[in-house]
Amino acid sequence: MQDLRNVMTNTIPISSFNRGLAGQIFEEVKTTGAKVVLKNNVAECVLLSPEEYVKLMDEVNNARLLLMANERLKKYSSLKAVSQEDALKELNIDGKDLTGWEDVEIE
Repeated sequence: MQDLRNVMTNTIPISSFNRGLAGQIFEEVKTTGAKVVLKNNVAECVLLSPEEYVKLMDEVNNARLLLMANERLKKYSSLKAVSQEDALKELNIDGKDLTGWEDVEIE
């Protein structure tokens, strides 16, 4: 029953925007996190706070990265693995080239 209550309180007709209630609706989105806008009793769009949008996008990106990592792990073979020492040798990199790498931020 709580889900139905959430649906009822978090949906708004698009005509509310035409009545000048946009400011009030945006304030409600800030507190509730989301509103579903209805047009002709059909969901037209979802309004999200910027924080909620970023949170959802982070979750989507993390899920994609996890899927990618799992796919790569399926193909992993320790027989094809190369040690760091061998990789550095092959790439012609010595210890001096790596000085200060701890300060680099990789996202």
